[in-house]
Amino acid sequence: MATRRGGKAYYMISAVAQKYSIHPQTLRLYEREGLLKPSRTEGNTRLYSEEDLEQLETILSLTRDLGVNLAGVEIILNMRRKMEQMQGEVNQFMEYVKHELARGLGDWEQRLSTALVKSSPAELVRASQPVIDAEPVSKEKRADVEVK
Repeated sequence: MATRRGGKAYYMISAVAQKYSIHPQTLRLYEREGLLKPSRTEGNTRLYSEEDLEQLETILSLTRDLGVNLAGVEIILNMRRKMEQMQGEVNQFMEYVKHELARGLGDWEQRLSTALVKSSPAELVRASQPVIDAEPVSKEKRADVEVK
């Protein structure tokens, strides 16, 4: 039986147990172990959200299909949570870098538009390379320079 709260569907423990062919005590155990955190009604009835059901499916897959014990399930779920958090941080950093690069390109365009000599940084680097004197230096001149 699904209950609606705030536009989301919630399921009672009996409906979840029946849907996944598990005993309600198993769901209570998963909650005691901290693997599931269903919300509660004012009458203290457990209500499982779609996110809770996804978590339950992961738990059941790990225990039934892969033979992982509950301690291992807890470790795996914590690692997944940390990886998702880290991925979010990486994505946030990438957005920051993109923003800074875009801002930096805008600064260069402004600098170039107001510059006295309009050239790209690459052209300035090529132009500033030293010119090599083509005249060979004799051994006597080298020795003379080294002594001084």
